[in-house]
Amino acid sequence: MAAKTTKRSRSPKKRTLDEWERGWQQHWSKTSSSSYELPINGPGGADREFLTQARTPEKETARLKRIHDEFVRGFEGLYQLGPAVTVFGSARFKPTHAYYKLARAVGGELARAGFATLTGGGPGIMEAANRGAHEAGGTSYGLNIILPHEQSANPYVDKTVEFHYFFTRKVMLVKYSCAFIVMPGGLGTLDEMFEAATLVQCGKIGPFPIVLMGVKFWEGMRRWGRFMMKQGVFSKEEIGFGWVTDSPTEAVEVILRSLPATVRNQLKPRDGKRSHRVRSK
Repeated sequence: MAAKTTKRSRSPKKRTLDEWERGWQQHWSKTSSSSYELPINGPGGADREFLTQARTPEKETARLKRIHDEFVRGFEGLYQLGPAVTVFGSARFKPTHAYYKLARAVGGELARAGFATLTGGGPGIMEAANRGAHEAGGTSYGLNIILPHEQSANPYVDKTVEFHYFFTRKVMLVKYSCAFIVMPGGLGTLDEMFEAATLVQCGKIGPFPIVLMGVKFWEGMRRWGRFMMKQGVFSKEEIGFGWVTDSPTEAVEVILRSLPATVRNQLKPRDGKRSHRVRSK
């Protein structure tokens, strides 16, 4: 009888520094060269030919003007907007995906409650939320970012405002929202979520709820959050504004519960079914 052999579990091979560098540099080379600027009279001037531009006072002044103009354009385009909720999420999900359908339902529920729906204006989750709001007769805005591959606004926005800088767009998405719904997404979505969460935690905005849609998707994040609490970097109370659900109806109910009466009274429900009064807690 042949002797039984036991398979040893092999731990994943650790990448060498050379493998790590080759991997991300190869990906980066398909996108762009470095945009880092050196001061015109600073050290390293002899290597400036490897960089995109030199840093000059004239260019810094021009950049400040572009930033200023973006803020002005955002303020002019959004200052009359009524109570709005921003929906964050990935641009990569197609209309057949379950997360797209969930975001579309979220947009519809927000519109029926009387909220304007704000998104980044692009495809995927953003399109889905705008689409749901549009189909339900609500206000649907897209704050589109201009990217090298020319992301265009989705067709379900009533109005679009274009931005070159991510940070100016984030300011507008935060400034005009009274709550945030975070759908599944990648690095951009996490960036937006943590920006909003930090502002709420530090009392710079709000208190506004941040609702994470997709219990299964966000489970890893929740485990990480519990670990971080044990490490003492924040308390449970500090992040108590967060809520996780799979239900668009519940998401909107959470938002309605959070609003002061003066804001809630500005809402104009679309279907006549949702009362401005929230259920007792």
